[in-house]
Amino acid sequence: MGSENATQEAAWGGRQRDLACNIDGPDKLDRSQDGVHTSSKDEQTDHDPPIHLAPLPEPLTKSILSTKDLETVQTHETLKYHLLGPSLTKAGQDTVDQQKVSEIIYNASKGSKFFNNESNKDKTLTVKINNILAKKRQLEKLDLSSERRKADEYIAELEMSRDLSQHIVHIDCDAFYAAVEELDRPELRDVPMAVGKGVLTTCNYHARKFGCRSGMAGFVAMKLCPELICLPLNFEKYTAKAQEVREVLAEYDPRFESASIDEAYLNITAYCEEHERDPESVVEQLRAEVHEKAKITISAGIAANGKLAKICSNRNKPNGQFRIAADRAVIMAFVRDLPTRKINGIGRVFERELDAIGIRTCGDIYAHRALLAKLFGDKAFQFLLSVYLGLGRTSIRPADEYERKSVGTESTFGDLSGTEELQAKLRHIAEELEKDMRRTQFKGRTLCLKIKLYTYEVLTRQTIPPKGIYLADDLYKYSLPMLTKLQKEFDGMTLRLMGLRCTHLVSTKKEDVDFFRMGKVRDSSDATHITANSEVEDGWQAYKEEDFEDAALRERQEEFGEVEALSQEHGNNDHSAPTTPSRRHGREIRPNPIPASQRERPPAEAKSEVDDVWRCPICSRPQTANDRAFNEHIDYCLSKGTIQDAVKEHTTTNETPIALQPLSGNQSSNRKRARPPREASGDNVETKPMKRFFFATTS
Repeated sequence: MGSENATQEAAWGGRQRDLACNIDGPDKLDRSQDGVHTSSKDEQTDHDPPIHLAPLPEPLTKSILSTKDLETVQTHETLKYHLLGPSLTKAGQDTVDQQKVSEIIYNASKGSKFFNNESNKDKTLTVKINNILAKKRQLEKLDLSSERRKADEYIAELEMSRDLSQHIVHIDCDAFYAAVEELDRPELRDVPMAVGKGVLTTCNYHARKFGCRSGMAGFVAMKLCPELICLPLNFEKYTAKAQEVREVLAEYDPRFESASIDEAYLNITAYCEEHERDPESVVEQLRAEVHEKAKITISAGIAANGKLAKICSNRNKPNGQFRIAADRAVIMAFVRDLPTRKINGIGRVFERELDAIGIRTCGDIYAHRALLAKLFGDKAFQFLLSVYLGLGRTSIRPADEYERKSVGTESTFGDLSGTEELQAKLRHIAEELEKDMRRTQFKGRTLCLKIKLYTYEVLTRQTIPPKGIYLADDLYKYSLPMLTKLQKEFDGMTLRLMGLRCTHLVSTKKEDVDFFRMGKVRDSSDATHITANSEVEDGWQAYKEEDFEDAALRERQEEFGEVEALSQEHGNNDHSAPTTPSRRHGREIRPNPIPASQRERPPAEAKSEVDDVWRCPICSRPQTANDRAFNEHIDYCLSKGTIQDAVKEHTTTNETPIALQPLSGNQSSNRKRARPPREASGDNVETKPMKRFFFATTS
């Protein structure tokens, strides 16, 4: 297998170099190093290489091709890589000739509106990259010692936050939709099959050997594998099967986090301590129980944080697991040669931008640390340095506790025009959105309309209704004027996509008395205010790891919709058939199942173990349900501004690095905060009487 890949990579790389391009082969990890363990699967090499495009030295390129021809060739090659789609790193494609796949996709879609749109996007990205490179050349002429020092200080601060005490697990169901369909039709297990007609949502591992993968147009997949069997989607069936898996996960971590319908994060630290078992044996048992209960297989990754665990879960697919030891040296070695595309949060666009400045592996980040903030911004700077160090979040919590910023639905269809047809489609989407709003228990203060013209141009409009809305009648009422105005702007408007989305959400849940809005679901406008003012020391703006993950997810979703439109453009779908809103992978907001052990107890007792926390009204972080501790935390949050002023004053005379951003979750447990001593202010303050607690009990 390895020799075949080496031959393919060498052949394709040689061809690209002949065209004044260079393609690097996959970076490989020596799994024999101490601390990296695998189990339940024979050793496999981890291919799915990124394709890196870099021009040859200028004198050589001029001797081969003219400037115009060279630009044309490079444009075609970058476009071919772009057309490979977001699922290039999916498992099961070790022996696939990606050059052949890219040629088939390129030729099959050439001349279509989809192809023209993707070509324009690729050219736009190329212009952006050229601007980044021009700025890089200017920066390299300057003295960057100050930026380099700031980066080193931030790295030191990040190192102080490293938490190696947790056992985080990422589980991923193997070819989930296909596996569920194969339970009903066992004869499909040994033949290439996929789920999804116009666009493939999942392929079994037989189909992946031909280059078929999720997010690929059905007609392209049939060119790669003419024997491919495609089944229609059945979300009710998949949701029911996912619930069976979730019931098993709840036994190991009642507060597990669903990342999508077929993947989840768990923190099994407490389980391992309680049962005095190592994490690998616990995960082996978990996987066996899932297979026994749900009759499907899952793969798992075990690491000290969620970012690494997700990478590990893809190492020994299908039906395997991989663990990286909780040791700094082992983690750094593991990450050093890892292609950037392997990181959740780095999509195809960001990957190509990083590649252009010389960052192809995570280990390359350090050498460019002085340039990152100037080229990509502070948040990307912080994110990339955490990637270089192999850091990630250790705080795992149910998905319904995350702040939800919007609720929306959209539908992709064949060319649609005419006032009555468009209004009927808008009404249908409003009814679908009402279902989602009721299910998520929100109403929206802002309503957004999204359309995609037949030319693939995307337009959005928004309005602010006089009240929070969620009913279909209101959604249609306030979105219709926006659609009507767009029809006047674009005479004979023809659409391929329409969607509605509510933002600035307000919860409609009926909860118990909620002091200071401490419930799990907050008004997103309040949360946005808190986040927007989360300035930290030295002027750095705190970033959220989830922001990059969500951005990469949106990129994949948009690409999925565009491929769906390409499939319709080639006539694979019956345009006269009723369409349904596009279902997209996203964070599951369904409440976690209650573990069987807790279901047997009285409801109040079972709930107290999971929900016995109070949420701070200032920073919104969960706190132990203790009067004194909770009030001390509130006092700290209220005086945070004073503390930050004192810290800034301290840094003017002391070079000791200050934490650049507050820690969250389990990371904060290793670093205790304290108020600055009163002597520092120089004020003689009399001792105040003890404050009355907000939740003090009376005797």
